Amino acid sequence: MFKNNGKKTAISIASTACLCLLLVVLIFQNHRFELTEGNTETDATVVSAPVDDVLDNKKGFSAYITKLTRGRREVEKPSRAADTRRDSPAEDITASDIFIAVKTTKKFHQSRLNLLLDTWISRNMQQTYIFTDGEDEELKKRIGSHAINTNCSAAHSRQALSCKMAVEYDKFIESNKKWFCHVDDDNYVNVRTLVKHLSQYTHTQDMYIGKPSLDRPIEATERLGDNKMKPVNFWFATGGAGFCVSHGLALKMSPWASGGHFINTAEKIRLPDDCTIGYIIESVLGVPLTRSNLFHSHLENLQQVSRPDIHKQITLSYGMFENKSNIINLKGVFSVEDDPSRFKSVHCLLHPDTPWCPPLVAF
Repeated sequence: MFKNNGKKTAISIASTACLCLLLVVLIFQNHRFELTEGNTETDATVVSAPVDDVLDNKKGFSAYITKLTRGRREVEKPSRAADTRRDSPAEDITASDIFIAVKTTKKFHQSRLNLLLDTWISRNMQQTYIFTDGEDEELKKRIGSHAINTNCSAAHSRQALSCKMAVEYDKFIESNKKWFCHVDDDNYVNVRTLVKHLSQYTHTQDMYIGKPSLDRPIEATERLGDNKMKPVNFWFATGGAGFCVSHGLALKMSPWASGGHFINTAEKIRLPDDCTIGYIIESVLGVPLTRSNLFHSHLENLQQVSRPDIHKQITLSYGMFENKSNIINLKGVFSVEDDPSRFKSVHCLLHPDTPWCPPLVAF
């Protein structure tokens, strides 16, 4: 009898030992899986279930194994939500959410501004505002109250440029639009691509988007008062290619940019308007420039923009560079003599339904 009891006891001890060994193996395998796959949120959920609670269940090891298997499947299956977020815009916006400020001067109304009014502005009258330095009744007839006389000097000086930018900023804040985008009067704006690009962000984010004209941060001297000075360096997006600032970030700029403060800030560092924007955003507020190669000025080689890529660009320009004509290399129905900036050709490429575009012009 005692012999039988001894055998039973030995068998019971052996069975318990086997169960414990199996449990240790399972826990070890699960731990290895956690280390291999990484400490994801799903992993933490699986491992965090106390082993004693699982063993107290009537199904014991079956429940534990099922839980581990389910956790492994959850980790291994692809995340559709992440893929959807990557393919979808961060914010659905339209052209009406963008405040496009065009800086010009009265002497260029005929030679530059009329070209823009005939091309890209003609399709974006409601979101485009022209900031100039003189009254022009013909301009008002074409764009109404969106023609804004800043009463700033017509000189191409640091003070005059900063004066116009100060008015641009204040008008944008008044508009309550989601994005502020500044361009010059020698820029063609592909608004369709601009909307698509800005949709990657939300207007409440701190976003400063554009292209620097220098290959290094600009160095300046900040005047602190009492004859004290401090060296500063920062990146800035050139106004010649255009740049955009989100509404959220623009509001944070207010102490240094609103109500005439912008001009004072510009004088503090003795730099032009686009540099002052970069100073406020990068140096004062600590928000880095988000670079985009989709903005183009006449200071770069525009010949490098190929015809198939034109529809992907946000801004294009024209002008002289190193005593040579610097324009988009686009063979269209307009000759270079009839379309020296190539803006008409670009416009008909992007918008072949324009009434004055020759027929059969399509991208």
